[in-house]
Amino acid sequence: MAVIIVTGRGGAGKTTTTANLSTYLAMREYRVLAVDGDLYLPNLGFHFALDTVKYTIHSLLKNPDLDPEWAIYKHPQTGVNVMPGSSQLHDVLGISPKRLVDVLEKVKYKFGVVFVDSPTGIPFDTLPTFEVANYQLIVVEIERSPIYSFEKMVENEIEKLKALGERYGLNIGVILNKVRESESIVDKIIEVVEEDMGVPVLGWIPHDYTVPESINAGVPVIKYSPRSDAAVAFRETGEVLEEWIFG
Repeated sequence: MAVIIVTGRGGAGKTTTTANLSTYLAMREYRVLAVDGDLYLPNLGFHFALDTVKYTIHSLLKNPDLDPEWAIYKHPQTGVNVMPGSSQLHDVLGISPKRLVDVLEKVKYKFGVVFVDSPTGIPFDTLPTFEVANYQLIVVEIERSPIYSFEKMVENEIEKLKALGERYGLNIGVILNKVRESESIVDKIIEVVEEDMGVPVLGWIPHDYTVPESINAGVPVIKYSPRSDAAVAFRETGEVLEEWIFG
């Protein structure tokens, strides 16, 4: 089972969402792999304190003879298996993104769920990963989008990505992140997404200063600070995601 995490704008919390939902399912004893598919701006490794490892997804893309297992690291605090990217410029240059799907094909059968943290916007470089995916999660930050401009935001951030997922026959869901608005406004937004666009909202995550603390610690907030507002919301979203995927 493969889940692609996407967003229309940088800073929406796509990688944070990937890290925390991966952690939730790992804590539920699923065998989980989180892959950094954001090949030119990889950040997933930082969320698990795996930013200085020897082998990365970039190592595999440069040298197809390497065993993909060498680039998979089990995060001790969460149990998530992580395939991080390299932040070194010399590793990023000259890679072949087309090989990413080959890597996924080699390892996905060993895991119950594979999350792919995809690039911001239309992920042209990693579109082949959509061919091996089953689900698409669109992460939308609404903190910078007041309700009167929401229709435009929906058009720009959800419609195009939704059309992409539909093209590949994926099950599509939305997660609202960094929410500062009142619950009544959030309810209106959810109504627009679910009723007008026909896409389920799996959950909404409040803005929480504990999240950057957890990133600095290299432990996703759901494990780093279980009682924080964001952790509680990620667990609730994880429950919905688990039911959505596994029934």
